[in-house]
Amino acid sequence: MSLEPLTGRDLAVQPKKIQHTAQVITGDREAITVARALAERFADSAAQRDASRTLPHQELAELAASGLLGISVPRLYGGAQVSAVTTAEVFRLLATADPNIAQIPQSHFTFLHVLDRQGTPEQQRLIYGEVLAGKLLGNAQAEKGTRHAQEIRTRLTEHAGGGYVLNGIKNYSTGALFADWIPVTAKNPEDQVVVVFLPAGTPGVSIVDDWDGMGQRTTASGTVKLDNVRVPAELVAPHHLTFDGPQLHGARAQLLHAAIDVGIARGALAEAGAFVRNYSRPWAESGVEWAAEDPLTIQRFGELEIRVRAAEALLSRAAKAVDEAGVNLTEETASAASIAVATAKAFADPVAVEVSAALFEVAGTRSALDSLNLDRYWRNARTHTLHDPVRWKVQHIGRYALNGTPPPRHGSI
Repeated sequence: MSLEPLTGRDLAVQPKKIQHTAQVITGDREAITVARALAERFADSAAQRDASRTLPHQELAELAASGLLGISVPRLYGGAQVSAVTTAEVFRLLATADPNIAQIPQSHFTFLHVLDRQGTPEQQRLIYGEVLAGKLLGNAQAEKGTRHAQEIRTRLTEHAGGGYVLNGIKNYSTGALFADWIPVTAKNPEDQVVVVFLPAGTPGVSIVDDWDGMGQRTTASGTVKLDNVRVPAELVAPHHLTFDGPQLHGARAQLLHAAIDVGIARGALAEAGAFVRNYSRPWAESGVEWAAEDPLTIQRFGELEIRVRAAEALLSRAAKAVDEAGVNLTEETASAASIAVATAKAFADPVAVEVSAALFEVAGTRSALDSLNLDRYWRNARTHTLHDPVRWKVQHIGRYALNGTPPPRHGSI
């Protein structure tokens, strides 16, 4: 039996390193202005990147240089400390252009929140300084073969010479291939969940570009292998403390996922509109000259626009709830924020899938040409919305609405 030769996708690879020189964004309005300008540029080549699976190294370098990676850094450390409303809008704007690029830094912002809540001042000075210089945090969280998504087998054990040794295999590690730092979730010797902030290229860390999803194809959400990685104690943060009291970790993380789904929906509807105006033909029975004048097509666009606007409104309201809870964090405000975000996500997921499929319904036969790659919207929506099941969010929303039961404390709500 002959063996096929190995390709680059089969090999353990280290991230492509780019020297970052980043501007520092000073406020909310500037962050949105910068995100809108980047989204316009990224949209131009999104279809080609998806078709050829060209990883967005250059685009991520632009994202890093823009200063957007540092917008959540506290003002105490030189950042803009923008609101959750602004952060969600930045992600929504990027996702309208290319949801792959939007998803890559999702964990970056999530782990910066962990650092804000559980990091030591020394850890904060180090990582925040790196981020303001344009450095990207990836992630190594999920694992295959466990009983459920929250089970962690990766272990941090004590080393006789001081510090720790890290061993494990992480899957679906979005952002790791591009990252300067890779936050890794693991269990410490006391069986508590911690986050290890690993510099990319640390000996014993290898990244395999084996992501083969039908959508979100250029997130490079591959495998991170950790083989006897030496870890200084100074790079370990006690993530288990995040969930000991009222917290916004899950709400902040899920808010960004919801923003990506809302962005996909808006991007798909905008693409559908442009296609109908420029390329589609009216149905013969309509009696109109242009497809954009067809009353049934207009009706369908109205229905879809209502759905997308509702998703955008729920996203905005959820982000405001997160900001309000951040000012006065109690069990009540944290629960209200989590439920608001869960509501936005539970609504946005099916809207993204519906609108990205309806694109073909309103645009007609020509839109199905493979060369146009318009199916990327549906593939991206369907893939990203599998991140965690919204049916469980609906359960928590129902318990909260009916009985006032607070949602559970974990990273998915």
